[in-house]
Amino acid sequence: MSTIDPVAVFRMEAAECLEAIEAGLLDLTHQLDNRDLVDAVFRGLHTLKGSGAMFGFEALAAFTHHCETAFDRVRKGEVAATSELVAAVLAAQDHMRALVDQPDADHGDTGHKLLAQLQAAVGGKAPAVAAPVVAVPPPVAVREASAKRKNSWRIRFSLPANSMANGTNPLGLLDELRDLGECTVRANSSAIPPLDELTPTELHISWDVTLVSDQDRSAIDDVFIFVLDDMELSVEEIDAPAAATVAAIEEKTAAATAAAASTAPAPPAAVPEFRPVEAVPAKREAPVAVSQAKAAENVRVPAERLDELMDRVGELVIAQSRLSQLASASTDIALRSVSEEIERLSGELRDTMMVLRMVPVATLFSRFRRLVHDLARETGKVIELVTEGESTEVDKTVIERLADPLVHLVRNSIDHGLETPADRLASGKTEAGTVTLSARQAGGEVIISIKDDGRGINRDRVRAKAESSGLIHPGQPLSDSELLQLIFAPGFSTAAAITNLSGRGVGMDVVKKTVEALRGAIDIVSVPGQGSEVSLRIPLTLAIIDGLLVRVGSGRYVIPLSAVEECLELSLEEDLRSRGRSFISLRDSLVPFLRLRDLFRTGTKPDVHQKVVVISTGTERVGLVVDQIIGDHQTVIKSMSKLHNNVATFSGATILGDGSVALILDVGHLVAAGQQQEAQLRVAG
Repeated sequence: MSTIDPVAVFRMEAAECLEAIEAGLLDLTHQLDNRDLVDAVFRGLHTLKGSGAMFGFEALAAFTHHCETAFDRVRKGEVAATSELVAAVLAAQDHMRALVDQPDADHGDTGHKLLAQLQAAVGGKAPAVAAPVVAVPPPVAVREASAKRKNSWRIRFSLPANSMANGTNPLGLLDELRDLGECTVRANSSAIPPLDELTPTELHISWDVTLVSDQDRSAIDDVFIFVLDDMELSVEEIDAPAAATVAAIEEKTAAATAAAASTAPAPPAAVPEFRPVEAVPAKREAPVAVSQAKAAENVRVPAERLDELMDRVGELVIAQSRLSQLASASTDIALRSVSEEIERLSGELRDTMMVLRMVPVATLFSRFRRLVHDLARETGKVIELVTEGESTEVDKTVIERLADPLVHLVRNSIDHGLETPADRLASGKTEAGTVTLSARQAGGEVIISIKDDGRGINRDRVRAKAESSGLIHPGQPLSDSELLQLIFAPGFSTAAAITNLSGRGVGMDVVKKTVEALRGAIDIVSVPGQGSEVSLRIPLTLAIIDGLLVRVGSGRYVIPLSAVEECLELSLEEDLRSRGRSFISLRDSLVPFLRLRDLFRTGTKPDVHQKVVVISTGTERVGLVVDQIIGDHQTVIKSMSKLHNNVATFSGATILGDGSVALILDVGHLVAAGQQQEAQLRVAG
């Protein structure tokens, strides 16, 4: 049994906390006067500092303390939230990540520079970061000399029943309240159930506290900051005489109750009940149930375990396919019944497993808010990021591998596409340029688009660069789509100068290779003066797909079912009649087709009744001539070996029920081959 590394758990939770802080800071950029956002960022910094100190990340706790202090000043109204403060804390957040990942590494004077920038944003002298934060109370004389006006507070609070089981110690909260000033604490035990119904790990006591302190309300809120979301808390300010009266009455009541309890017999099988002068109502059970349900909604599972489970499900699907084949050839009714039941269960397990691996695109899109914010400050451009379709779900592996390609595309849209504010105003556009990230599902694919409203792609510069680089011959005829696809060639760049963003010609070819490795395709559309849009067409999953199993000669192949539009019969006469033309008429449109028997050089004669499987990738269609359509097949995708990486016709392989191997056809490559064949026929005609 593997043990959980607490430091690894902290790093995971710290990463989530930093993401939440970053999201709050980016929202605050557009709403600098939003008090809720300021409080949210402060709570995140406070949580990170406390957790870091708990797990021994002293440098992180010390550094984060200064960022927390800056936002505490904003929260108390001492300084205003500014874009400079947000930028300083965003930069400091990167240093926090480094302190989480490499706490013992030498980070130089980065911390001092960042804190100087932070102090410049809020005013004041930059603090030192050498030692961890340790709260040291001032001497008594100093405290008396700087005494403030005392405030009196009535605090009532109760915690969820599962608080102690989750690690919350209510006595620690009471100790923190006592540190704030003179404290009178009364416990309310009226909600404690009878002894035979009592669960020892559950908390049923609430507290009524009278506090006299020179601290303000925010100091009290800070005591409960870690448990504020799940508890019931009431804080009201009362005057000093009233506070003294309340405390005196409570003390007398407690003494009287204690005396009565010492003489009166205790009720059988029940816990003695103490009721103060003004009893706090028992905590309702509904909020506790809700909080418990929330805690059970999510379970943290390592990604490698999901991958292992996916492999097991894939092997189960293969075994089930073999069992179905054996059952279909048998006359045993019981065997067939068991086979059908296992087929149903394996199909449900496969669908459930696929859902477990799916994550919303929002987890990918959220990374670009910070990128766009930083690029806007670096380039001086005004940029608005718009996201659409964040709830669209994609396989987690696809999300991970798309992160870097999308970074390249967004950076190029901002650098090459969007104009400066002055140029945009001169061309009649708004000062702010817009970059839109969108995602939508289309069949078995997800289409992720990066669109900008900038200047568009200059075709003349693309052609000139391509000719000078030897990618095309001078004057070579190209369609608009083929010309735009040249920007994905290795080393291609139309930038006039190399900048921190682009210009070296490295990146766009990596984008294309990554997308093609995911069995996807790239479409690009650009209108001069109006902007460009790059669309990535990616399969929803890389593990198991529904496929159409076909036979060509003696070999069997799988066509992704999501790409299949329809199937037609092609007789031998029609096949002979179409020799030299290679296209069929389908509802008043010409569709080119490929004879897979010739493409794969099977050396076999065609069947009498051949079939045409019409496939498509968006608006383009092509027909594939096969000898036989065997039927639907649950396809567990296996990667091709390194020796076959350059075989573009196939995207993978699968194991059939009889143990033989069937190759999975690359639909995008075949459609491109069909388009090329059609273009050659048009030129020849």
